Amino acid sequence: MVTEAEIVALGADHMQAAARIRRVALWQRLPWLPDLHRPHEDEQYWRMHLLPNCTILGAAVANRLVGVIAYGDAWIEQLYVLPDFQGNGIGSLLLGHAKEEMDEIRLWTFLRNTGARAFYERHGFSAEEETDGADNEEKEPDIRYHWRRLPELTPGG
Repeated sequence: MVTEAEIVALGADHMQAAARIRRVALWQRLPWLPDLHRPHEDEQYWRMHLLPNCTILGAAVANRLVGVIAYGDAWIEQLYVLPDFQGNGIGSLLLGHAKEEMDEIRLWTFLRNTGARAFYERHGFSAEEETDGADNEEKEPDIRYHWRRLPELTPGG
């Protein structure tokens, strides 16, 4: 079932809410990850790094922000939906906007994040590289996924 969600462009006023969605979704679904940053540091990352460099969209249900995506330059940097709203098509809706704007996308997720891996694989992403986590802050094994738009077939061709 797809929840009726309105997709809206997010600005500086939304970065605290966006960072909170990431924090809640990440720690409820992956409680074994180390918590390396305080909430205000998360917000600063969204405000100072993601906002100037990415398209940031939010999904609102009944005027409540319940999902966010930050993407650009052929990468999805962040995609999170509050746990109570997962499984209702909101992540697919957000991902669809990124796929409309980019012909090729890469992203990282943790190897143990089986829910995210299944989600991306359902949406046509394929595993491209696995690491032992030595290069990420959490030191957690991760996996890079890749998606490429298929060329459109022309009639008679």
